[in-house]
Amino acid sequence: MTYRQDSDIFVPYGWLVPQTSHSFPIPNKTGLVSWVISNYKKKQERAAYYKDLSAHINVDVYGRAVGKPLCSKCLLPTVSKYKFYLAFENSIHQDYITEKMWTNAFAAGAVPVVLGPPRANYERFIPKDAFIHIDDFASPAELARFLKTMNSSTYQQYFRWRNNHTVKTFVDWGERFCSICVKYNSLPRGKVYQDLSRWFRGKDKF
Repeated sequence: MTYRQDSDIFVPYGWLVPQTSHSFPIPNKTGLVSWVISNYKKKQERAAYYKDLSAHINVDVYGRAVGKPLCSKCLLPTVSKYKFYLAFENSIHQDYITEKMWTNAFAAGAVPVVLGPPRANYERFIPKDAFIHIDDFASPAELARFLKTMNSSTYQQYFRWRNNHTVKTFVDWGERFCSICVKYNSLPRGKVYQDLSRWFRGKDKF
């Protein structure tokens, strides 16, 4: 039971549910880019990219890592004021798309700028126009220009998918464990993983 789509029991951090004629009002925006970070390590790819990006565009940073923690009730209202949210994963692995996108960005009504697995991996789960991937740009400077010069009509296109989908996430781990009961009868009998670590930490199938 993991976030990997090829798990026997797939439990993603979030997923889309089709919905007819769903209305999603875009929150009022007073800021451009935000990022919430609790565990900042300079050697991480996201830290290096942020450093280069912030040289070209202002990023309002929150979280324990910068001494500006947000309470659970404050996070979404704070992020919702920004057009874009840096959904930068702390490590890059197949299907590892976490609450940084599903909750921090989508639930807040911000457009996620993602750093993680390749774009094609994201597009297995969400529409291609629901997010901005850093790999689409030759440099952080180019991404910064794109974000700063985006007009209103282009920005609104990143919300079109919400007319037909809503975002769902698990409430807690108890809800995740309930997935075992749902999937139990369809699981292969007598299947044994001799080296689970090798499967989980092996080469990603991007």
